[in-house]
Amino acid sequence: MRDDTPRIDRGDRRNHIAATYPTRRQFLAAGAAATLSTWLMATAASDEATAAPPITKPIPASGEKLPVIGLGTDSFRDSVRDDIRAELARMLELGGSVIDTAPAYGESESLIGQALQGLGTRGKTFLATKIVGSSFGGASGRASFERSLERLATSRIDLLQVHNLNGIGTLMPLMQEWKKTGRIRYIGATTSRGSQHRELVEVMRQYPLEFIQVDYSIANRDAAGTVLPLARERGMAVLVNLPFGRSSLFSQAAERQLPPWAAEIQVTSWAQYFLKYVVSHPAVTCAIPGSTKLSHLVDNQGAGRGALPDAALRRRMEEYWDRKPA
Repeated sequence: MRDDTPRIDRGDRRNHIAATYPTRRQFLAAGAAATLSTWLMATAASDEATAAPPITKPIPASGEKLPVIGLGTDSFRDSVRDDIRAELARMLELGGSVIDTAPAYGESESLIGQALQGLGTRGKTFLATKIVGSSFGGASGRASFERSLERLATSRIDLLQVHNLNGIGTLMPLMQEWKKTGRIRYIGATTSRGSQHRELVEVMRQYPLEFIQVDYSIANRDAAGTVLPLARERGMAVLVNLPFGRSSLFSQAAERQLPPWAAEIQVTSWAQYFLKYVVSHPAVTCAIPGSTKLSHLVDNQGAGRGALPDAALRRRMEEYWDRKPA
């Protein structure tokens, strides 16, 4: 499913979709009618998968390995401060490390910085944030970057990304300067809209990016035909936003059952089905599903363990998903 409505990318579980799609909480609640024995079996399988070591993939530019499931933070708000701290602590316990945020995500940067500082775990995270240039020029870009460092309570950003390709020509020299001085480690660019994929491809050909971030899901495969092959060709790591299609995939799955063969890759929930499909693409480095619930985070992290589908099983997953429910 493509969503080309112009908007800043905000992760995956947006409040504004509640009137149209059931939230993941509502979707899970609807499944409460399942038998107790089925629930216990799924829980046991999930616990077993969580106990396995996390799957990692290398960043092509350096060989540094990242866990394939990270965390999107666009919904982080002060009202869920304690939940955020618990999520970040648990993700690190489970071997996750990638946290993606942006100045546009409300209090997200500050809440992450305070939580990591309190936990003493900044050194265990791969911290990614964003910057925009637009018509504001380099001075504004510098000010935005300094503010992000302050809010995140860190002296260095692992990945700095041009948000929605906004002002990349202006920002690239600044970002290269910051990389040379060790203030950032990797340079990237993002989009969350299919309408920008052509522009993203042009940017990938023009600039020495080490990361890109793009929308991609089992219901939105546009990037697989354009962006992802070029990322492999040019040796760029790929972060995937919207792996749940702004939560619409949960509403589409509400009347469906997981296929029995999902157990072959240790999938015990639709979230894991969607995520394992995404991160099994050879070009994808890490998916960053949004979450403010500890139970969602643990479920998501389960997708980063066990086996990943091979090419044949990926096709089978697509065919099963594309088939209309009876």
